[in-house]
Amino acid sequence: MTSHTGRKVTANLSLTLDGRYNGPGGPHDFEAFAPYVTSEVARDHMTRIWEGATTALLGRINAEGFMGYWPPITEDDNADPRDRGYAKWLVGTEKVVFSTTLDKAPWERTRVVNAPVADVVAELKAIGEGDILVNSSSSLIKPLLAADLLDRLYLMIFPEIAGGGQRLFDDGLPTSTWRLTHQETGELGEMAMVYDRVR
Repeated sequence: MTSHTGRKVTANLSLTLDGRYNGPGGPHDFEAFAPYVTSEVARDHMTRIWEGATTALLGRINAEGFMGYWPPITEDDNADPRDRGYAKWLVGTEKVVFSTTLDKAPWERTRVVNAPVADVVAELKAIGEGDILVNSSSSLIKPLLAADLLDRLYLMIFPEIAGGGQRLFDDGLPTSTWRLTHQETGELGEMAMVYDRVR
């Protein structure tokens, strides 16, 4: 029997009003998100997601994008302090990258796995401490929702209807109840919400 350390599995993602995490142009279409991601509420929310986390889970595409963008921010004196805080955390924390094409990680403190995310999460929950954050990677969040393994959802909702693109909440998920534990609304109508799974 696997022992558990009490580590929470958390996930963050930004969605449009119609539930999309990208636009109709495909996985790299974030046009609807652009006006909101650097707002005060969004930056405070970004700090909230990583403060208790000691492990980041990333899909390969996100890992490549994040590790290309964030490391220089750690040394940028002109960057917003919240951006620098996140960048330093991301570079310094343990990272697990899910990939079927990489055989070794080009980043420090990173291991590459080619295994079901639910299995990897079960292993991580049995050791260590701190939250396990699924960092904006829908390809990992979806199977964890399907397996009912997420304990907390950090969601940003942007007041845009994308009209197309991929949705986070697919039909057929197991029923579940969530408690709203934090809510904040920004000047542009963007909303930061934290939901904890009620078990």
